[in-house]
Amino acid sequence: MNALHDAPDAVHDVLGIGFGPSNLALAIAIEEHNLRAAPHERIRAGFLERQASFGWHRGMLIDDATMQVSFLKDLVTMRNPTSDFSFLCFLRERGRLVDFLNAKTLFPLRIEFHEYFEWAATRVADLVTYDAEVLSVEPVTAGSGEVRWFDVVSRVPGDPRRTVVRRTRNISVAVGLEPHVPPGIALSDRIWHNSELIPRTRELTDRGGSVQRIMVLGAGQSGAEAVDYLHRSFPASEICAVFAKYGYTPADDSPFANRIFDPEAVDVYFQARPEVKQALYDYHRSTNYSVVDMDLIESLYSTMYREKVQGRERLQLRNVSRIRDVRQLPDRLEVTVEYLPTGEREVVGCDVLVHATGYRPRELDTLLGRTAKLCLRDDDAIRVGRDHRVVAAPEVTAGIYLQGATEHTHGLTSTLLSTTAIRSGEILDSLLTHRRGDAGADTGQESPTESSLT
Repeated sequence: MNALHDAPDAVHDVLGIGFGPSNLALAIAIEEHNLRAAPHERIRAGFLERQASFGWHRGMLIDDATMQVSFLKDLVTMRNPTSDFSFLCFLRERGRLVDFLNAKTLFPLRIEFHEYFEWAATRVADLVTYDAEVLSVEPVTAGSGEVRWFDVVSRVPGDPRRTVVRRTRNISVAVGLEPHVPPGIALSDRIWHNSELIPRTRELTDRGGSVQRIMVLGAGQSGAEAVDYLHRSFPASEICAVFAKYGYTPADDSPFANRIFDPEAVDVYFQARPEVKQALYDYHRSTNYSVVDMDLIESLYSTMYREKVQGRERLQLRNVSRIRDVRQLPDRLEVTVEYLPTGEREVVGCDVLVHATGYRPRELDTLLGRTAKLCLRDDDAIRVGRDHRVVAAPEVTAGIYLQGATEHTHGLTSTLLSTTAIRSGEILDSLLTHRRGDAGADTGQESPTESSLT
């Protein structure tokens, strides 16, 4: 590949890899800091996003699905309640503030919150380069052997055969989660992950033809939402939910349990011994994992009962069951479902199988390359400081900040929106603290001795 290079003096203070809500919140925090800071105290930031435009779980933006966190846990309010990047300021600009207040809810529609994210992203668009997939992050050493910078190599937008190299003192990695499917499963036109639910459903309806049965694997919120959405989208089809539980488990959103998402809870979790961390995770995973909002549970049950009364049961539940095999034929799928109490197996024909089987962190070693070897680890897990900065080898003064891949150190909120605003402020403070500490050490004049530039 041919590589383009930033000008030698164009060194970023921080480059964000990925531009979802986490790095968007950081971009806003930096923007607000720069507006009030003296010129020499401003932070030179940039963000790289592989998507062509801002997008957050687009495949699950079901028209009537609501957020599961309060609108006050937006991109800024928990950090700066006076910010004009808040959800309420967005509503005011859109002319919907009074209408929203009259709705008497803390939980906006998911499509509206996505619109809010897009609105905020547009306001900091000068900091972001879209369609710029990051290929590698290479350490760059000064003459003393100190790793002072990183060279971030990404594709040139519109020309994937060429790359551009940007030098930075810090990176903020917020690449999100990737869809998870059981081992051996290959996604296809008939086997989906729920992250593609809406576009796949649209394709299926556009093609026409008969859809007799759709099967959904998974007992969490996404699985229940997929069952409900497909049941409404295909009024002549049977929708079959499969999971190992006896029934959907309600999410614990009670006030005391929700304190696990408080900013102070991050401190408690971070300082706890490993066995206490595990206990807290086990106690409170029902606030987020493999659980469903009670309203949706009751709605699905009412639908099942109504259909039973009417004698046409389109919504079916295969509980206490697992899928043991999937055979893909030219015109259908044959899915082997095992009823766990007896071990009895049945081959069920269906047109589509949807995996609502969750997400997992993206592999950072692949993204970071040689830089990953500079990160210190505990039992294969990357060590991360309270300020979200990776604990690195002694010779590394450049910073690596992780957003969303720190559940093992910072708790359940790491992959959620609850503390996104607070976290962005903590990372900003850490960037400023380290820059003051490095003042005078980095004059921009010392030539690097190692730079892996393609």
